[in-house]
Amino acid sequence: MTRILGIDPGSRLTGFGVIETTATGYKYIASGCLRIKGNDFPPRLKQIFAGISDIVEEYQPTEMAIEQVFMHKNADSALKLGQARGAAICAVQLFDIPVFEYAARQVKQAVVGKGSADKLQVQQMVKILLGITGELQIDASDALGISLCHANFQQTQRRINKQGA
Repeated sequence: MTRILGIDPGSRLTGFGVIETTATGYKYIASGCLRIKGNDFPPRLKQIFAGISDIVEEYQPTEMAIEQVFMHKNADSALKLGQARGAAICAVQLFDIPVFEYAARQVKQAVVGKGSADKLQVQQMVKILLGITGELQIDASDALGISLCHANFQQTQRRINKQGA
């Protein structure tokens, strides 16, 4: 059994989602968003680091999956996103948790079956795959989607390794 922490990084809102892989599929554990306050950027990075550290302590993931940086039209936004990712990655590294990175298109392909899916399609499929009823924030559903993508990727790797053995 693997417990996966998915992170959808952002400098103002960082989504997280925790799932477990089971013999029969996936189990939803928790999800939510870290709402980052303030205008000064270094203290915001500290909030991301501390928030992810708290999540790791509470939910005890064994692996972490995070979305890769993609180039925004605004280079400053891309740099801030990269720094937010770095704060989240450093937080889990304190606990020696392995980190895996996936492109947004990979996540959409794994969850929806279409790399150009929109956020609402990802949200709906995440709810279906994990049996979530009620409201689910977009950033939290994106993080859960990243967790599911990683779970699918790892499952495929295990199958390939078994066939090659």
